[in-house]
Amino acid sequence: MKVLIVEDERKTATYLKRGLEENGFVADVAESGEDGSHLAETQPYDLIILDVQLPGRDGWSVVTDLRRRGIETPVLFLTARDAIRDRVKGLELGADDYLVKPFAFSELLARIRSLLRRGPARQSTILRMADLELDLGRHRARRSGQALDLTPKEFQLLSFLLQRSGEVLSRTLIAEQVWDINFESDSNVVEVHMRRLRSKVDDPFEAKLIHTVRGVGYVLEQRA
Repeated sequence: MKVLIVEDERKTATYLKRGLEENGFVADVAESGEDGSHLAETQPYDLIILDVQLPGRDGWSVVTDLRRRGIETPVLFLTARDAIRDRVKGLELGADDYLVKPFAFSELLARIRSLLRRGPARQSTILRMADLELDLGRHRARRSGQALDLTPKEFQLLSFLLQRSGEVLSRTLIAEQVWDINFESDSNVVEVHMRRLRSKVDDPFEAKLIHTVRGVGYVLEQRA
């Protein structure tokens, strides 16, 4: 099994490479997002271990590019970023797992083996509601066959609504899951982003999918 390690901290990269090779893997190391992206696109790997904070290009853009190019190699984010929003973002951009530093190598090894047991090709997760379609793996959104130009945060918000479609979601829950658990209650960031999302998802179309439940929150559902 061949693994690509994209990690700019040399001590960590050396530790990972040695540990993997001691367990029967072949491991290559890239110290920047650009180099990692190039190797992943030009050489076959069974798994990619990817840091988020990298020089040049960060891990978010690397995994997004890989999925857009149809490269379905399993990706495990290994990063010091431990906020809920970062974990959600990593998985929704197309990563298969997320492990926070500091970590136990035994756990990393177990997660790698678990990912490899799933098979060589990962399946894109596609969420649908009426004529709305969201491809989490390729980070694409369409409605009635038309591409929706969403920002990363709008995409994350829409995916959360779709995953909980038919359920009334409070403003506090949305803030916790899409932004951060320590959300300032007097901020109107949820309302602002919901208006922007509606302008792209609902306003150009006759049937509205995002609804306000006054005094409670929001729900995404198809109504007659």
